[in-house]
Amino acid sequence: MQFTSTFFLAASALASLAAARTAQFVNQDGTTRHIVFTPTEGQPPIPGLTVAGNSQVSQDFPEGWIGNAYTYDDGAANVPGLLAEFRWDGFGGANYFDVSAIVNPQATDGVMMMYPSQSKQPTSGCLTVSCTNQYNQPDDIATQSTTEESITVLLGQRIKSARRNHVDVVARDYVLH
Repeated sequence: MQFTSTFFLAASALASLAAARTAQFVNQDGTTRHIVFTPTEGQPPIPGLTVAGNSQVSQDFPEGWIGNAYTYDDGAANVPGLLAEFRWDGFGGANYFDVSAIVNPQATDGVMMMYPSQSKQPTSGCLTVSCTNQYNQPDDIATQSTTEESITVLLGQRIKSARRNHVDVVARDYVLH
């Protein structure tokens, strides 16, 4: 009987670990960043993390956790920028996520993009400064959902344009007829 109880306790613990809600924060440049977690009222606090340049850290979340995370660069002021927003175990058991620029629309550093770690789709956020795949206004519709238990959050400095080595054939101040 003791073996059976121990076995089921161990199996239960392993099952809860396997179903852990996790965010992988992947720092894509050489800047050390501090990650700050802000829970929605009534949710448990999560201690902040530091992620060195060109490395990654993971954070497990309690069941049903709702809140966001933002980063600030090592040596810079702790000011919220682009937010990674999470709603674990939401409606229908799905996990909801999005990138939001509402708090600091001028921010271009920190959270860039979020997506389910295995399927890589759908995405929220962009690698470029001008981004329509995130919350820019409170009434935007940009929340994504997944049944996956792990979400990847890309961190870094957004670039000004996704078009590299592009040369305009016709100057932009003329209209072709």
